[in-house]
Amino acid sequence: MSEDEFGRLCEFIYRRTGMVFTEAKRYYVERRIYDRMIETGTTSFASYFARLRADVAGEVEHFINAFTVNETYFYREEQQLQCLTTDLLRDRTRARGRGDTIRIWSVPCSTGEEPYSIAIWLLENWPQVDSYNIEIVGSDIDTRALEAAQQGLFGRRALMRLSDKLIAKYFEPVGEERWLVHQDLRDSISFSPVNLVQIGQTRAHGMFDVIFCRNVLIYFDDSSRRVAAENLYENLLPGGFICLGHTESMSRISPLFEVCRYSDAIVYRRPAERANG
Repeated sequence: MSEDEFGRLCEFIYRRTGMVFTEAKRYYVERRIYDRMIETGTTSFASYFARLRADVAGEVEHFINAFTVNETYFYREEQQLQCLTTDLLRDRTRARGRGDTIRIWSVPCSTGEEPYSIAIWLLENWPQVDSYNIEIVGSDIDTRALEAAQQGLFGRRALMRLSDKLIAKYFEPVGEERWLVHQDLRDSISFSPVNLVQIGQTRAHGMFDVIFCRNVLIYFDDSSRRVAAENLYENLLPGGFICLGHTESMSRISPLFEVCRYSDAIVYRRPAERANG
């Protein structure tokens, strides 16, 4: 791939997803293009890029799927889950009544480890879980990841942080080193596609009390990070919280959020006083 071809391709990825790839990631990019060329039967970058721009047979979706990273596992950054049940939900339910709805968004949700972790953690650690109508939504730009999340089938590595007791309680073994999430747990979470830099796609998901948006903004440049942060802000109820990855800081991205320091985690909050604009 020539320098010009690499530049045009990276520009295409950026405009579609907000993700930034530089020369330092050339091998990563070229490897995925090579795989897509084999898959589509194209023999040159020019012919593949023409197919991509024309979105022949939904190639844009396949292309974006090839560039997403879905490496995660259950109970990742467990301290944030602890913060959820000790601080965030206590705050969000203070003015709520029994039976009211609490909405939690896991975005990106990868292949399901993150939203299922939230559901299991609430069942195991939040005594008030049956007092409220909990809605958990898992969203991702990668449609293959969403299909896997809905299927709910995981290997040993994804479950490595869960105790044998939790695995036996919420999963059933299906073949060698594979476990399937119980049907009632799969039914408790809804999954949907979303592109965080597309305002129309984020707005359609409605308002949330808590958003887990971990380890994705690091793939964006400053401009796309700001757009994504503003979109997430608009999806938070006034006073709602957003949890980022431990290497990410909303303070360096947008001034819209307050920093909240709890004993278990640092999270960010949409100020309540901004409720009426």
